[in-house]
Amino acid sequence: MSFKPEHVEAFKTVYRENWTAIKSFKGCQHVELLQATASQNLFFTYSIWDSEEHLNAYRNSELFGKVWGRTKVLFNDKPEAWSLDELSF
Repeated sequence: MSFKPEHVEAFKTVYRENWTAIKSFKGCQHVELLQATASQNLFFTYSIWDSEEHLNAYRNSELFGKVWGRTKVLFNDKPEAWSLDELSF
């Protein structure tokens, strides 16, 4: 997620205020926020969910709507998201 530089602190506040609720959401095993070293307005969230159904339940929740509503107005570029499968060898 890329934010307008003047909105970085506002985004961090939104995340900080909701982190506990997100990580406590049913099916969430882990969630963290990462900030790019070379670009202080570029962030990534990394989360692990029990299943895609749990992730979709979060995406359709009131909590996500509240967080997303406060976050999307701060972007300076279109956000991207990926779902990934862990490979075991």
